[in-house]
Amino acid sequence: MNVERRIYDLGLPHRAVTVYCYLCDRSNKQGECFPSAKTIALDLSISRRTVFRALNELLEKGLIEKQPRLRDNGGSSSNLYRLTDVPKEVDENV
Repeated sequence: MNVERRIYDLGLPHRAVTVYCYLCDRSNKQGECFPSAKTIALDLSISRRTVFRALNELLEKGLIEKQPRLRDNGGSSSNLYRLTDVPKEVDENV
């Protein structure tokens, strides 16, 4: 999935833009992917805590949706992330 140029105009911290670009790169045609925070952190050479901060910023802006995934035995798995459209109009007061 291609990254919308407008992502850079939203006033997001660089960590959020970097993680968003990573999710775009890993997503399928439906805009979905499910990398773990550990995998994202290792691939981007950042801490897991930084990944969690970036994901929360993306969730707050409505740029991604998060859905928990469970294993067959009921244990937790990585979350499913779904990319949403980048807003067409950018608020100058962001």
